[in-house]
Amino acid sequence: MSRVTPSIRPGQASVLHLWEVTVRRGSTTLLDRISWNVDADERWVVLGPNGAGKTTLLQIAAATMHPTSGRAHVLGERLGAVNLADVRPRIGFSSAALATRVPPNEKVRDVVVSAGYGVIGRWRERYDAMDDDRALELLDAFGVAHLADRLYGTLSEGERKRTLAARALMTDPELLLLDEPAAGLDLGGREDLLGRLTRLAADPLSPATILVTHHVEEIPAGFTHVLLVRGGAVVGAGPLGETLTEQSLSKTFGLGLVLEQRDGRYFARAR
Repeated sequence: MSRVTPSIRPGQASVLHLWEVTVRRGSTTLLDRISWNVDADERWVVLGPNGAGKTTLLQIAAATMHPTSGRAHVLGERLGAVNLADVRPRIGFSSAALATRVPPNEKVRDVVVSAGYGVIGRWRERYDAMDDDRALELLDAFGVAHLADRLYGTLSEGERKRTLAARALMTDPELLLLDEPAAGLDLGGREDLLGRLTRLAADPLSPATILVTHHVEEIPAGFTHVLLVRGGAVVGAGPLGETLTEQSLSKTFGLGLVLEQRDGRYFARAR
């Protein structure tokens, strides 16, 4: 099992650097001394069971939560020592929590374009033709440009997921965070989304990406690294091909698992 422990300081290529990060809420430890480094050219998947701390970890990466102890640097800035309003616009974030905050009567194109002001729901902001063109380009990249004038509340779960993924890229972020982007999708919707994320991962101009999931089947081909977490602690971290093994996956989920790999994709089942 691979385990890469980063140095105490972030390197020049680091977009996310955690050192002994712990998060506590009362007597409950959500993250337990996690050390992790993500460089600009890497695509990471964070994999673990329910309650492993994945969402908390993503909140640290999104600069929306501070660690109780330890050091967290996001885009070269240490949390707790910088105005987070300067950091957050440089991060693209898509999550189920965000999806519930989008007004159902908002046009799809406005859900995307409003990311430029860091707001949810268009109000009095002023956008130009370049903003609209950028939003349509991103919607097209995720296969939903034809829905640009539809109301968000009329979209299917898969269409909403793809709309929010497009929104996350609207500001040309330096760090892209995707929290369970394929959760709740049917087989066709999942495979379509994963195909688009595979193409995104292969683009050298794409930002460093962190994708959270419960399922190895939802790891897009082309992702380079994996962080395995259980009980708020790291089970393994490193290059995907070396770190994601039957042993490490079984330890992560507390169950004997068989792991298979075909055409750059992973599949798991109980022994």
